[in-house]
Amino acid sequence: QVQLVESGGGLVQAGGSLRLSCAVSGSIFSINNMSWHRQAPGTQRQWVASITWGGSANYRDSVKDRFTISRDNAKNTVTLQMNNLKPEDTAVYYCKANLVHKSKYFPDDYWGQGTQVTVSS
Repeated sequence: QVQLVESGGGLVQAGGSLRLSCAVSGSIFSINNMSWHRQAPGTQRQWVASITWGGSANYRDSVKDRFTISRDNAKNTVTLQMNNLKPEDTAVYYCKANLVHKSKYFPDDYWGQGTQVTVSS
């Protein structure tokens, strides 16, 4: 079994900050990378940021220099520090882990339940 537990969502005013966290646990052989995605009502889910377990991070252009993704390899945890939030950041944020389960040969994607982030004008 694999579980992803997210926390940190909430309601903030434009210009404010939030920190999201996601911890993965279970029968894990290895983690390749973890990432954050978001989905607003009526839109497709979009990738926000990702980080490999070696520490290489990437961001979509609209959040670059505002968001920071980091990981704690020992705790199998990823965080997303979101600063200078804008109304267009409002969405449900989902955590994803690409990992190899102990009973399998190849990696699979596992998703968290999502956490709501709302940014008011």
